[in-house]
Amino acid sequence: MYILTVNPGSTSTKVSMFSDEEEIKRAVIRYGKEELKDKSILDQVQIREGDILREIQKWGIEPDAVVGRGGLFKPLESGTYRINKSLLKDIYECKLQGQHISNIGSVLAYKIAERWGIPSFFVDSVSVDEFEDLARFSGIPEIERVALQHTLNIKACIRQAAKDKGSTIEDLNFVVAHIGGGISICPVKKGKIIDANNAIQEGPFSPERSGTLPISSFFSLCFSGEYSKSFLKKRLVGEGGLVAYLGTNSADEVEKRINQGDEYARRVYQAMAYQISKEIGAMSTVLRGEVDYIVLTGGVANSKLLTKWVRKRVEFIAPVLIYPGENEMLALAQGALRVLKNEEIAKEYR
Repeated sequence: MYILTVNPGSTSTKVSMFSDEEEIKRAVIRYGKEELKDKSILDQVQIREGDILREIQKWGIEPDAVVGRGGLFKPLESGTYRINKSLLKDIYECKLQGQHISNIGSVLAYKIAERWGIPSFFVDSVSVDEFEDLARFSGIPEIERVALQHTLNIKACIRQAAKDKGSTIEDLNFVVAHIGGGISICPVKKGKIIDANNAIQEGPFSPERSGTLPISSFFSLCFSGEYSKSFLKKRLVGEGGLVAYLGTNSADEVEKRINQGDEYARRVYQAMAYQISKEIGAMSTVLRGEVDYIVLTGGVANSKLLTKWVRKRVEFIAPVLIYPGENEMLALAQGALRVLKNEEIAKEYR
């Protein structure tokens, strides 16, 4: 079966064609700032759809199904969902948990699938909610902690880890650290993500995000009159973390500076590894220390230096497995295939 996968990012759209689980075609359609300037997320659908269709035309392959990345939808169960009118209505009416470019992954998949009269799906959206009750308390009743994490890659990694260890996800406990532009660290109990740091608001600082901040000090910055609202929002997401300290979101660039003797870059990078390790330790307590494996994944897990530092701090808890990269395109294709091969029943978004 030919499965087309669609994963929109802020300045690119990744598109892959799979023959079952084998990726046979791939394209990354990139956009300059001017191309998307002043366009809302929904305004970008037509441009991105046209570019995707041109790539498919070049490949000369008609898909049997299309899968889009799931976004910040309503709280959902894990699994593969058919994209339906109810979901599209919520996306266009912004009845979601936030605006994010991933929200239009399902719109693009649906529109492209319509052309061939084939099914369209999304898999394990960011908003999968399997939290235990105690994980929802924030510290004040006005704010409830919500489940938003890199679900797609986290679920794909634990499936692969369990397979590699001759087991199933229902028999194992993991702490998974997805380390990318944002960082999600989750205790996964018998296949369910029972807690997570909200990668936009909490947890370790990342290449682009501030992570958890001393709230009173940040509150003072907000009302100091010295900083604009837009500057502070970017400091939280987009221009926080490594960008704020070192002016780059590239782990490769940071390691290059370290290798050239930049001691400040080393300290900042070590601090990120320190915070990641600390969060892994915290999440292991959610599982009462009953952790079978710690999994490091995401784009920054390609960094041997950072993963070495993290491993040294956490391997006393459990063996550390590393699955670098995001693996999202394969995870999307696998989710659709499980439905098409009748291994899983597609869920309906309501």
